[in-house]
Amino acid sequence: MVTQAAMASEPPQAPATPLSTAGTAGETGSALTAKLGTARSAGSWIGADGRPVVAVTDAKAAREVRQAGAEPKRVGHSMNELKSATATLRSAPRVAGTAWAVDYRTNRVVVRADSTVSSGDWTKMTQVASRIGDFVTMERSKGTFTTRLNGAQPILSTSGRCSAGFNVTNGQRDFILTAGHCGPTGSIWFADNQGDKQLGATVNSNFPGADFSLVQYDSGKAGAGADVVAVGGGKGVRITGAGDATVGQRVFRSGSTSGLHDGQVTALNATVNYPEGTVTGLIETNVCAEPGDSGGPLFSEGVALGVTSGGSGDCTSGGTTFFQPLTKAMAALNVRLITSGAGAGAGGGQNPSPAPSAAPQSTVAPSAAAPGSSAPVSGIAEGRTLLARLTDTRNVGPGLLIMAGSLIALFAARYIRSEQERRAYQRYYSATWG
Repeated sequence: MVTQAAMASEPPQAPATPLSTAGTAGETGSALTAKLGTARSAGSWIGADGRPVVAVTDAKAAREVRQAGAEPKRVGHSMNELKSATATLRSAPRVAGTAWAVDYRTNRVVVRADSTVSSGDWTKMTQVASRIGDFVTMERSKGTFTTRLNGAQPILSTSGRCSAGFNVTNGQRDFILTAGHCGPTGSIWFADNQGDKQLGATVNSNFPGADFSLVQYDSGKAGAGADVVAVGGGKGVRITGAGDATVGQRVFRSGSTSGLHDGQVTALNATVNYPEGTVTGLIETNVCAEPGDSGGPLFSEGVALGVTSGGSGDCTSGGTTFFQPLTKAMAALNVRLITSGAGAGAGGGQNPSPAPSAAPQSTVAPSAAAPGSSAPVSGIAEGRTLLARLTDTRNVGPGLLIMAGSLIALFAARYIRSEQERRAYQRYYSATWG
């Protein structure tokens, strides 16, 4: 099987939406909440008109927010109270299949339980919530909160299948930053089903607690085009930098199973009790995801925000998906994002190879708004990396060179086989996917 990769061979066009649109609003709101402090504020978000909105607890704080050009909203509970509520929930006995996050816009802590949570555990969680206060609400969610491991290509190991996220570097060697639950340290990753084409190995993994890991390229360098992620249809998005997500921000997620989808950031600092363990500090969104999308990139207007962790639902019925914030992961790993101006670390080139994470077989952007500046998918010069050769859609697999018979029959057989594998994986996970 071969997959699409985003290979940039010419400068990108200007973004359809200025990079500062959401970024400036989010930064203004964050700066105001930091200035006011956790006793006088309770978070910020981007309003429907694109302006920053800041939750405040008193009239003086409201005047300060208004004078700064943002919109204040008076609320009854400060960030200190909201954080205290989540701390109480965290100290209660752990229940797999539950999650909670602070909803800044409603000034509430929302606790969700999936279909695996028993009525007894649901009652216990409800009792804990009621003791905290009426600003903690309980909701039942369809499906189950699961990590998005296994599914389709592009990267495979004995631990399963995942999507890669973004290319990063420590200045000496280059890596793929992906989800931590994809595999522990020492996991060997391949770019083909037969295990003949070794891509690299996991050299650092954090899960549970957080959800990120580093896969070091065997060659030590990424190659050409690392600042581009593919979004399907022969198109790619050029990543220009990394940033922090803001509640209300429109975001895009791309993965090797379900392709490109968009939605909104609904909460920050979310906690999810997966069956494998608890992960905290996640970005909560209403973007859908499916098995195999684990580790795939979350971005907005060309700014990298996170990598896919898990959630509930699918891309037919919708659902909730959580992401590991990229800036926190990079800080913990002491690496930086590879962009067109940053070089390739050990490679030293200006355009390192693309993260294979966002390499769906065929997808179309869900709306007219551009998620970032576009970059064409094109061929690679001689000397390209193993991953680049494997993900070139014009590259015919080695098996095709030695198989006889009709090309039509050959392609038909390979198509049928890939569809059978995909459906087999979907059937295998249907019991836990919901």
